[in-house]
Formats: sequence, C-alpha cells, structure tokens
Amino acid sequence: MDRAAIVHQNFLDRVAAGDLPQGAPVITDLSNAKLVELYRSQVLSRQLDRTSRVMQKAGQGFYTIGSSGHEGMAAVAEALRPTDMAFLHYRDAAFQIQRSQQVPGQNIAWDMLLSFAASSDDPTSGGRHKVLGSKALFIPPQTSTIASHLPKAVGAAYSVGLARRHDPEHRALPEDAIVMASFGDASSNHSTAQGAFNTACWTSFQSVPLPMLFVCEDNGIGISTPTPQGWVAANFMHRPGMRYFHCNGLDIAETHRVASQAADYVRRHRKPAFLHVKTVRLYGHAGSDVEATYRDKQAIAVDEANDPLLHSVRILQEIGACSRDEALEIYRETEARCTRVAARAVKRPHLKTASDVVASLIPPKRRCAPTNGPSPKERAKVFGSDTRAMDEPQAMNRLINWALTDLMLEHGEIAVMGEDVGRKGGVYGVTQKLKARFGADRVIDTLLDEQSILGLAIGMAHNGFIPMPEIQFLAYLHNAEDQIRGEAATLPFFSNGQYTNPMVLRIAGLGYQRGFGGHFHNDNSLAVLRDIPGVIIACPSNGADAAMMLRESVRLAREEQRVVVFLEPIALYPMRDLHGEGDKGWMHRYPSPDKRIPLGQVGVAGRGTDLAIVTYGNGFYLSQQAAKVLKGKGVKLRVIDMRWLAPLPKEELLKQTKACGTILIVDECRETGSQSEGLMALFAEDGRKNIARVTATDCLIATGPAYGATLPTAEGITQAALELLEGAK
Repeated sequence: MDRAAIVHQNFLDRVAAGDLPQGAPVITDLSNAKLVELYRSQVLSRQLDRTSRVMQKAGQGFYTIGSSGHEGMAAVAEALRPTDMAFLHYRDAAFQIQRSQQVPGQNIAWDMLLSFAASSDDPTSGGRHKVLGSKALFIPPQTSTIASHLPKAVGAAYSVGLARRHDPEHRALPEDAIVMASFGDASSNHSTAQGAFNTACWTSFQSVPLPMLFVCEDNGIGISTPTPQGWVAANFMHRPGMRYFHCNGLDIAETHRVASQAADYVRRHRKPAFLHVKTVRLYGHAGSDVEATYRDKQAIAVDEANDPLLHSVRILQEIGACSRDEALEIYRETEARCTRVAARAVKRPHLKTASDVVASLIPPKRRCAPTNGPSPKERAKVFGSDTRAMDEPQAMNRLINWALTDLMLEHGEIAVMGEDVGRKGGVYGVTQKLKARFGADRVIDTLLDEQSILGLAIGMAHNGFIPMPEIQFLAYLHNAEDQIRGEAATLPFFSNGQYTNPMVLRIAGLGYQRGFGGHFHNDNSLAVLRDIPGVIIACPSNGADAAMMLRESVRLAREEQRVVVFLEPIALYPMRDLHGEGDKGWMHRYPSPDKRIPLGQVGVAGRGTDLAIVTYGNGFYLSQQAAKVLKGKGVKLRVIDMRWLAPLPKEELLKQTKACGTILIVDECRETGSQSEGLMALFAEDGRKNIARVTATDCLIATGPAYGATLPTAEGITQAALELLEGAK
C-alpha cells in the first residue's frame, strides 16, 4: 500500500474529526502568527515530498528521500539566525523552507521543485543533484553521505573564533555566528561522525572557542536497522566539553524553545552543544523503499499516528492561532500550489551534454587583493639567521620550510594544521620554526585524526581562510580520503560553483625511505587521488621546484579556489648528492619569493632526441643518474619531469617528446593504477610507436633491506632504455 497516500488521508480525516494526538501543554514565547508560519513551512515540506513522488511516477522527478516526520526542523531553523551556517541532513527541507522566510526575495517552492526535476535552472546545483542548499541562506549543499559533513562543520565553527583574531580577506561568517550540522540517529554511529564529536569535545575541553551546534534527528531507524532505544541519549548526554539538550521534535513549540536554549548556549559560551530531536520517519526511507517488508505494521501505524503535522494543528488550535478548518485550508492550498509549480518546473531545461555537466567542476576565479610579497624588513625579522643560509644550496625540506614562511608572511589567511606540525615542526622538520614565527593560531597542532584535519581545513576554507593541512604519510590519507573525494572536491560541482573550499593539502609520501616503516611510511600509490575530478596534484622532485610549485599551489587555491594536493617525496627531503658522495648535485639555492612554476609547466633536462624519459618525483632523480650512464654510451636524450600529475600536462608532454624517437616512462608507483597507464594511452593515441614503461611491482613495500626491491632503480631504467632503443632499430 502507498503509505504516503495513507498518511495524507489520515491527516485529512483526523483533522476534520478533531482526532488529534495528545501532547504537553503549550509553552512558547512565539506569536500566533509565527507559529502559523512554522506550520506553513511544515506543510510545504510535506507537500513537496508528496509532489516529488508524483513527479517520479511520471518520469519527471528523480529523488524521493523526503523529510516527512522531520518537519519539526522548521522550529530549529527559527531558533537560529540566517547567517548561522547550516550543514543539513537530507531530511531537512522544513529547515530550509523556514530559513527562506527569514531572508527576503526567496521563492523556495519553485527552487526546490526545480531541484526535484533536475532542471539546469535549479539555483543550487544547476541540475546536477537534488540537494538542500542555498548561497543566500548560508546552507552549503550536501550529498547523501553518512555524516561526512560533520568534520567540516567543526572546522567552520573553529574558523569563527580564529577569524576574530586573524580576519581573512574573504570571510563569510559574522563574528557572533554559530555553525549548525544535522544528521540522523543512525549516522551518529559512523566513524566520521564520531571523529567530529570527539574533535569538538577535545577542542572545547581545552577552552578553545568552538560555536558548534550538532542536531541529531532521531527517528529510531537507519533504513531498516532500528536504533536501540535510549542509545543516542546514553551516548551523548555526558560527553566532556559538550552540553546535551533534548526535545520532542513533534512539538514545534517545545522544539523551538529548546533549540533556542541550545543556540543561545553555543553563542554565549562559544562551546559545542548536542541537540537531540526526537522525530518519526514517515513513508519509509525513500520512494522505492517498501517499509512493510522489514518493519512491523503496528510500529509503522504508531509513527503515522504521531504525524508532526497533526501535533502542530493541535498546538495551533489550543492557543487559538488557527482553527482546524483553517489548518486544513492551508494544507489544501499548499497541495494545489505545489501541483501548479511542479507543472511549470518539469518543463524547464535540463543538462544535456558532458560539457554542461562538467561546467561547475572547476570553481570560478575570485577577486583577491593584490600582494607584493613580504617586505625585506619583514623577511629579515622572521627568517633571522636563515637569511644567511639562503646564499648556499640547501636540501628540499629546508627550501619548502622557507617557502611556507614567505607564503605565510605574504598571506595572513594561510593556516597550517596537522599532527606534530607545531612544536615538533613535523616528522621531517619541514614546518620547523613556523609556530614560533606565526603563533599557534596559524600553526595548529591537531589531534591524531586525519578526517578531522581535513575537515578542519575544509571548514576553515568556507570562512575565507587558505588552509594548508598536512597528512604525515601518504598511506594515512586512506583513513580520510572521502573528505577530499566526497566533500572538498565535490562542493563546487554540487553548488554550481557557488561554494568552494580551496586548500593546499601537503602530503609526505612515495617510497625509497631506506629500511623505514614499510608500507605505511613508504606508500607508492596515488590512484586514490588521481581519479578525483577537479583535484590538482603537484609532485616536485627537487627543492627549488618545490618552493616555486608551492607558491603556484597557493595562488591556485587563493585566486582560483582550487583543491591542490602537494605531494612531497620523503626520500628526497634530505637528498644532497646525485652521482657521488659530496657532489651536492641535488641541492639548490632558494628561489626569490616572486618566482613560481605555473600549473602544467613541465621540467626538461637535456635536449637529445634519441630518447625521452618521462617521469616525476624520485623517478626524475633516478633517471638523471641513468641519463649519465646512457650519455656515456652515446645516447642523446632528455629527461622530462612532469611536476603536475593532475590534470595531466598532455600538451606539454606531447610537445616535449615530439622530436624524440623513443619514449620511456619511469613511474615509481605500481604498475596497476599508476600514472604510467595514462601516459601510455596518451602517447599511443598520439601515434607514438616506440614506448615502454618502468614501474614498481604491484606489491606493498617491505621494511628493512628489501625496501627498494619492488621499486624502479637507476640500473633498471638504464637497462630498459637500452632495450627500447635496441628494439627501435
């Protein structure tokens, strides 16, 4: 049976008969007019759910996970300010509808129905997804993920306090704003959510300002799995550093009163709170969900009898704000309006081509105040004795440190965050002295949780900062890569470029650390990053390039709002020599602060045409060693350092290899899923014939003397090059 039709008819029959559920006495400071407004928002949310199912049956709508049973969230919206950023659960249509009443010029029914119809006129996603969200309403759109928005909500809340002390150029949130994030009871158990709660409590426990309101909408079930009764309250009532509030989400007066108390607590104390809102789920999980196949019919009927709209009609009648007949008229009028508006919305245009769909993948550029770089006086004061050392060649880790210093001098909105980046200066000393130079506000020692580090960065970017999070080792990224894939990189796409979270994510990675740590400290797989649309991946092979590419990465984040992954080869951090001990062939002087390497520009060593070696990172270092041997055998070659791994610098690579008879790809990543696969395809599709590749073995890296056994070597590169040249004769 169609439960939506049953709930609809029950509402009509019971209101007409005066058969309304009982509830607590009404206690509210809201006016009668405001309570009627909340009821209207609830009814519009309900009728939009019903309309979405009609649209789907007609092949004109594409999303039916609705908000029925959660309409009490309209009262939560009324308890907050429209400038309090809200990261919403996908059942929060009533919240967005009521917030639209707080902001002039909104046409919320039209906007949401365009989204249901996946029309390119949809003002939120431009027809790419049905999402709740609005730039005007301070609601960044979310996809249907499992509480993965909570870490970035915590980051946004942290940024509010930080912005008071270091006001970023593109600050979005007022000084007294709070941040709200809502989610379901089932999602509260997810490791991502638990990490966010823990981070909030950890931060608050140290008396660091964190104006964060978590809102758990507890309907007692996660798709088909019941939440144990009392579990949410037991889990969250006594968390250190976080105040717990509870309300009956079926009662809009109580929900508004308690939500106002929670919001006031967060705003005044700048500490997190957990608002536990008891709701019901009506219609099942989605339009395709047959709830009766896994749930007792009596339990379904009990929830339907507790329809929050019935409770709202009772409340309005008790205080004399609205009669039952007037409540029914509002319901019928809203139904008719949704039908009329939907009939227009389904006729609006849709995305048609690939170029239409990808148009929002790359965020728009933004205006930034011009900068002339740090002054000599500022640099002398901050660098101190390091200034004299800049006249001498240095290893990569030190040059990156100096580049970070110059960038933080130039751009006050840059903040570095990660495990051990402050006091210790990072595992490899790359961030040494930064905390002393710029303070704990801008060099943040985080707790040990990669999801929270990336969430902090994403949330801070929402408020105008340029975050530079650090992941200690590439393998550690796998604990949290969905924060890049599912949140950071998708936000411009799903918001039609209206929302962005630019950042430069620094990761120490790749192999060749001698006998240290095995796979978790020598990880040679970038596949997880390379297949995320819109993400830029930079991988320098030497210190001078690293400094100049890092500057370009910050420019890309600051001016073009891009998400940049800056991969730093660990084994090359301390590298001094190239061909022999003491030759200092891999050390470089620090490039002046105005120099950078543009996105897509490759590096070329040599001009020979017999052979082109295409590589990056450690491969460029090893290929330079191989090149010396090959030149001694009469081979005229060039070694090309890709530098930028995504997007692949195709035109530059084709241009720089055009004159070469053979091409050898040297890829330190594994044979499967490595850059070499794309490079082989690129050259083959361009008609190149003599191509080969040297890659790592499809295996994890061992600890001890066998650390390099599965990785390319200079000797192996030399041999592969000679065999390729011989075969080309």
